[in-house]
Amino acid sequence: MHGKDKDTMQAADRTIRESVAQQAETLKALALKIHAQPELGFEEKKACAWQTALLKRWSFAVQTPWLGMDTAYRADWGDGNPVFCIMAEYDALPGIGHGCGHNLICAAALGAGFALSRALAAQKQTGRVVVMGTPAEESKGGKVKLVANGGMKGIDAVMMAHPSSRTVPDTGSTAIQRFLVGFKGQSAHAAASPELGRNALDAVMALFHGVNAWRQQLPETSRIHGIVLDGGVMPNIIPDAARCGFYLRSPDDSVLRTMTARFRKMVRGAALMTDTEASIETWLTPYKARWPNATMNRLYIEAVDQLGMKPRQPDHPGRGSSDFGDVSQKAPGAHVYFGISKKTVPCHSTQFAEAAGSRYGLDQMLKAAEAMARVGYRYLTEPETRRAARRDFLAAKRP
Repeated sequence: MHGKDKDTMQAADRTIRESVAQQAETLKALALKIHAQPELGFEEKKACAWQTALLKRWSFAVQTPWLGMDTAYRADWGDGNPVFCIMAEYDALPGIGHGCGHNLICAAALGAGFALSRALAAQKQTGRVVVMGTPAEESKGGKVKLVANGGMKGIDAVMMAHPSSRTVPDTGSTAIQRFLVGFKGQSAHAAASPELGRNALDAVMALFHGVNAWRQQLPETSRIHGIVLDGGVMPNIIPDAARCGFYLRSPDDSVLRTMTARFRKMVRGAALMTDTEASIETWLTPYKARWPNATMNRLYIEAVDQLGMKPRQPDHPGRGSSDFGDVSQKAPGAHVYFGISKKTVPCHSTQFAEAAGSRYGLDQMLKAAEAMARVGYRYLTEPETRRAARRDFLAAKRP
């Protein structure tokens, strides 16, 4: 980087830091309000209203409802190209509240969008900043609907930061397909006339035995897990109906398609073995695998390291699933992580919900906002960064 370019970048970083600091109390208050009043997917009316009010105050042009979703929004600042998008999530979990920390995700997104817009203005740089509110990440797939309805059109790169126990780059995520499986048999008295029955619960158990045997032949990175949803009424009544639910995951979309085809055969096989009738239906919204972007990952790690967040490399690729996977297959994207606890706490837990409302978690959220703004500024102002991110994106595509 030449001396003049370095000076310009340092000036932009100062503006970003000052802008986040200027809005620090506002961003913390937003995160705590959403934390205190958790709303489930597609019901986030308060969270959406609070965010869009702030964005309007900051001179963003806001569209809400958006793309057929009442609690989605798109907020634009600037004009022309390129276009850098920062995504917000704000739905909660049933019974746990913000046990995934989405209250911090949206506050970090707004902070990053504000700081990035001010840095561009201060340095008289062109480009557009988009803060995009995406509801219902928790199994309902707000981003899947967004992608299907053209929400990624014109977006050149996209980023979001998710709370975690550690500050790490985008680790990727698995594609997921979820199924509800039912079996229909014939009830009978289990002692007096068992020969007249056809046991639907036996079919469920046969399916579980088949799945457990199948695990030995699955790739190391694939996952399958299920539960029994309905197994009968009384032990002396042969169940004429039984249901179970399964999640199938793989970091490779093509592998998941193969897994899905075999799982369907296993359902049919369980029905044949027990002389029952089987039904299988898609449960919740399927998500695609996430494609981490090496260039955006590197820029994020550089930024959080400079901010003293002590980033580390992940121990293993991401094993969970997120609807950001669908987004990452449309444009270069990074779904990065920032640590909100000084010790390891499991996500989707009451302990994680507590960390998402803690002073330490809020301070880390502000740093994540600053880091994302720095990445966005580099992307919008450096042609080589854009080219490198695009090369990473194209390399991730499979035939």
